Amino acid sequence: MTTEGLRERKKRETRIALSWAAIRLSAERGLGNVRVEDIAAEAGVSARTFNNYFSGKGEAIAFRHLERARQITEELRSRPAAEPFWEAVTNAALTRFGLGKDAEMEHVDLEQWASSLRLVFAESALQGEIHKADAQIETEMAAVIAERTGTDPGRDLYPHLAAAAVAAVIRAVTVHWMRARPTIPISDLLTDAFRQVSTGLPVP
Repeated sequence: MTTEGLRERKKRETRIALSWAAIRLSAERGLGNVRVEDIAAEAGVSARTFNNYFSGKGEAIAFRHLERARQITEELRSRPAAEPFWEAVTNAALTRFGLGKDAEMEHVDLEQWASSLRLVFAESALQGEIHKADAQIETEMAAVIAERTGTDPGRDLYPHLAAAAVAAVIRAVTVHWMRARPTIPISDLLTDAFRQVSTGLPVP
């Protein structure tokens, strides 16, 4: 890997570490009780470094959502061309969707974690950053869907509709996972959600 490639990978790893620290600390203490300095220390960097990557706590938390969707987009681009579209989307999501670093989540009480996350993501201060990330996700996803389906994102509506549907599934699954008791495996929710969308959302 080139020096430039290593530098970019390091930047991405730092962003992920800061985002994950922001989510974890906010879940533990509440968003209002977490300072930028706390997040930076948790990630092993300076507050100045945090400010080089994010404009605030909300953007840092929303980055996890954006990064996860980008990973799904990257996976969709690499799926076999012969794979049916919604099957490819489902498999891309199942392959790349995660709640965090597996090693760190191994001994976590998922129900307590989900309850804490629900409170964090309900914060009004975070909503603007989540909406901004969603808009970016849909734009990037639409471009990949257009490639896969042979459509033109500048002329055709389909890639934008499909991208909006994928983004909506990710949001709905995340929210439902956070509030369901007992917790439901995220893979089950994703599979069911994409099945419903791909069959036209028939009335239950």
